[in-house]
Amino acid sequence: MTLEIFSPQQADIDADVSRVTRPGASAGPIVNSWNEWDPLEEILIGRADGACFEPTESGYRPQLRGTPSGQRFPTGPKSPDVTARANEELEGLAELLRTLGVTVRRPDAADFTAAVKTPSFEVANQYCSVCPRDVLITVGNQIIEATMSRRARFFEYLPYRSLVYRYWTADERVVWTAAPKPSMSDTMYRPEFWELTLAERHARMHDFEFCVTQDEVLFDAADITRAGRDIFVQESMTTNRAGIRWLRRELEPRGFRVHVLHFPLDLFPSHIDCTFVPLRPGLVLTNPDRPLEADEREFFVRNGWRLVDAPTPAYGNDEMPRYSQSSKWLSMNLLSVAPDVVVCEASEKNLHELLRGLGFEVLTVPFRNVYEFGGSLHCATWDVRRTGECQEYFAVADRTPPHAPGGDLGVRTHHDPITHS
Repeated sequence: MTLEIFSPQQADIDADVSRVTRPGASAGPIVNSWNEWDPLEEILIGRADGACFEPTESGYRPQLRGTPSGQRFPTGPKSPDVTARANEELEGLAELLRTLGVTVRRPDAADFTAAVKTPSFEVANQYCSVCPRDVLITVGNQIIEATMSRRARFFEYLPYRSLVYRYWTADERVVWTAAPKPSMSDTMYRPEFWELTLAERHARMHDFEFCVTQDEVLFDAADITRAGRDIFVQESMTTNRAGIRWLRRELEPRGFRVHVLHFPLDLFPSHIDCTFVPLRPGLVLTNPDRPLEADEREFFVRNGWRLVDAPTPAYGNDEMPRYSQSSKWLSMNLLSVAPDVVVCEASEKNLHELLRGLGFEVLTVPFRNVYEFGGSLHCATWDVRRTGECQEYFAVADRTPPHAPGGDLGVRTHHDPITHS
């Protein structure tokens, strides 16, 4: 069974989409985002309605915080109070962005209590639509739907599908690519991963073998970050080498360069946006607990980029919400509104101070009630359109695509001196 979808009023969507395609509107595609920092024009923000606890499965072992081992993680729907608090904070983010002139979209409502059964697997319920960043990524004028890596999230693209159709129908320049769905059968997972001790994980950290096998294409979109023609992908529990190969074959013919990043000290890697966050040309916010592999770091250094460690988060791992499966480093999961404007979680004072010292205007919203739904500000959003074009931020490349430089991207080299980093 798939999700039961409740569509929003399509007239509102049609009116808004036609606004950006009518005569006199911007000449660019209605879907356009080349990096993480260009001025934001349109975004989708998730919603908590209908959310469930994600079930235990081969690719996912949720744990309770601060309770004796062996106590079972909850199943089924999340409580109305918890959902309401998360929705209040999601709407607070939406209101802030609207005051900045950003068009805000929301996913269709969905009932995630429905079980999923395919020829390869069965799960009792699904998860939520709080984190569109995991499912969708914009690369220039292309929307890519990720395969996803966990069974309960197999159909998580559905709450966004009607909006994607609207973009694709309204503008023939919009490219929409849905990656091939994996089987998510037992052979796609390595159950022994969950039984390894920490000592065994440390001994194997440079093998980069996690809970998924390497045979089928799988990736979550949140393992990807963008900097013009250079796309960076983390190999992780939620993105395997076959998934990275698929991304290379999909993107490099268009002139992109796809780079793989590794963070050996992260023994449970999943999603790059709490580990490695490009803020503007020449500047990346990094996780001091999860340093980038040395030779991969050197690529950024050779190109004049500065890597700045994030400060200590406001709360430790033991102080995260009880049902949150994320670490304290959700503090880093910020949203860039412009090259000099970011939105951060309100309690992360140390991060605010660091970013202001680097020349950013820091806007804040409370967001900790969203944490148990899988992420923070970056996770809960999908940037559909930013002002800007594809630029070259890395003059010294570590590898060249087997195609003409720039492909059909219309690449412009970024010559601005990095004086602020």
